[in-house]
Amino acid sequence: MRRSLVVGNWKMNGTRASAELLAKGIIAGLGSDHADIAVCVPYVYLPYVAELVKDTALALGAQNVADQSSGAYTGEISASMLKEVGCTYALVGHSERRSYYGDTNESVAARFRQAQEQNIIPVLCVGETLEQREQDQTFAVINEQLDAVINLVGIAAFSAAVIAYEPVWAIGTGKTASDEQAQEVHHYIRQYIAAKDQVIADKIQILYGGSAKPDNAKGLFAMPDIDGGLIGGASLDAESFLKIYHSI
Repeated sequence: MRRSLVVGNWKMNGTRASAELLAKGIIAGLGSDHADIAVCVPYVYLPYVAELVKDTALALGAQNVADQSSGAYTGEISASMLKEVGCTYALVGHSERRSYYGDTNESVAARFRQAQEQNIIPVLCVGETLEQREQDQTFAVINEQLDAVINLVGIAAFSAAVIAYEPVWAIGTGKTASDEQAQEVHHYIRQYIAAKDQVIADKIQILYGGSAKPDNAKGLFAMPDIDGGLIGGASLDAESFLKIYHSI
């Protein structure tokens, strides 16, 4: 039986004070340990939130990780640095990184590898744009995104990873993916992994990352191949984030 996971992505939001307040609010409302939960915090606030989550059920994650281990890469943060401040998870290949900052399938695969070399769990984000969906390229796009990682590190690496399906067309556009549309792609991803390793496919957590909110989370999480969510805006409010967490 797979354990569910909810990951909050705070993106480029907040202050030190608001980050600490938000983390404290989430911790206070966790209650039963029925699912895994994490927050991906802006780099500069990681040390402060790390102190707050110590010895709690709330795990710490980064929003990205460098594709190199060290060196002359101004502005980058290595996996070893993230490990040192207490990160358990790191997002790799988030749609905003791919769209705005030129992350390629190959660089995302390198980031995935760097995270795992420091025993950080990569949350590999995959998904299609509206144009790609309208051209019936959803599965082809996801194949390419998964294959880049598989070709670099092998299928066995997914035994210590998470996948997040982000329908880019459903994020901040007013369009929404139905429970069934989301399940169709999650099922496809799981079967794609199963064709290479059934044991890993049965175990891996696949999250939905398409604007999940308190009012639609329960239906999404009821789908057999959706194991939780990668939550954006709703994770910036402790009450909303906890409602999503408790809807699993």
